[in-house]
Amino acid sequence: MTRETLLLVQKCAHTFSFYDAASGRAEKHIVVPNFPHEFVVDPVRQLAYVGHYGIETASHLGDEGGHSVFVIDLQRREHVKTLNLWPFYRPHGLAVDGRGRLFAMSEAHNVLLRFSEPLQRQVPDLAVPSGGYKTHLFALTRDAETAYALNLLSNTVTKIRPNDPTFTPVAVVPGPVPEGNVLSADESLLYVANRGDDTLVAIDTARMAVVASGKTRRDPNRVYRYVGSDGQDRLLTTNSGEQSLSVFGTDLKEQRCVELPASPLALSFHPKERAAYISFQDEKVRRLNLDSFAFEQEIATLREPDSSYLWIA
Repeated sequence: MTRETLLLVQKCAHTFSFYDAASGRAEKHIVVPNFPHEFVVDPVRQLAYVGHYGIETASHLGDEGGHSVFVIDLQRREHVKTLNLWPFYRPHGLAVDGRGRLFAMSEAHNVLLRFSEPLQRQVPDLAVPSGGYKTHLFALTRDAETAYALNLLSNTVTKIRPNDPTFTPVAVVPGPVPEGNVLSADESLLYVANRGDDTLVAIDTARMAVVASGKTRRDPNRVYRYVGSDGQDRLLTTNSGEQSLSVFGTDLKEQRCVELPASPLALSFHPKERAAYISFQDEKVRRLNLDSFAFEQEIATLREPDSSYLWIA
C-alpha cells in the first residue's frame, strides 16, 4: 500500500516536516538550526538534503549564515547526518544527480560544491566558481555535466561545468535580477524569470543567447515547467508582487492568470496527478488542480512554509 507524504521546509519555524497528504495532518516536525531553506530528495536512497541558509534573508546584515546541509532519513524520519560546507556559507540551490551526487551552491561565496559520496564523506570533494555574484539558484542538466547559475547581483546567467574546474564560465545577461529558472524538456532552452523588469526569457543553452522574451505580472520569483492536458509543455510563474500565478506557453505568451489568496513562496508538483502544492506566506500550503486551476485542499502549516515535495512511500 502506497502512502503520500508532503515533505515541507518551514523556514521561520526552523523545521523539516512531514504532513499526511490526504488529511493535511502534521505527523512530525524535525527541528533544525535556524532558517533552513531549499531541499532536494534522493529518490534512490530515500534521503532529503536540506540547506542551512542560516539567516532569514540576505538583507539581514552582520551574519554570514549557515554552512551545512542536513541529511534526513525519510523512512526513519530522523536527522541522521550533517554535511559541512565551511568555509563556504549560505547554501541555497541544491540538486542531486542520478548517481546520488549532491551539488550545493554557496550564495555567499558564489561557489558550486560537489559531494560525490555524501553518506560516506561529509565534506565536498570539488568546488567550482559560479562566474557571477550572489549566485542564488542553478539548473542542473540530467547528466550533471552542465549547470546554469542564476546570479542576482551581476544580473547574469552563467554556464558552468560542475565536474570540470578548468572550464571558464560563459555568461549572458537575461535581464535584471534573474532568479526563477527551469530547463526545457530537451535542455536546449533555459527559461528565466527576471524579477527586476517582470520578464520571462528563453536562453539558447548552446549559444548562451536570449532568443525570446515575454512580459510577466509583477515580481515573478519562480518559474516551473509542466505538461498540459493537451500534452504540450506549459510554464508557470509565481508572481509574488501581486499574489498571482500565470500560465505561459513555450512562446512566452500568457495564457491564464490565477488570483491567489496570499503571497506565494514556492511550488512543487504531484509526481502522478495533475496537481501542484503551493506554499503561501499566510502559513498555508494549498493544492491546486492543474486542469481547473481551482484549489482542492488547504493545509495549515507553521511559520513560512517553503520548499515542498510530495513523497510516495
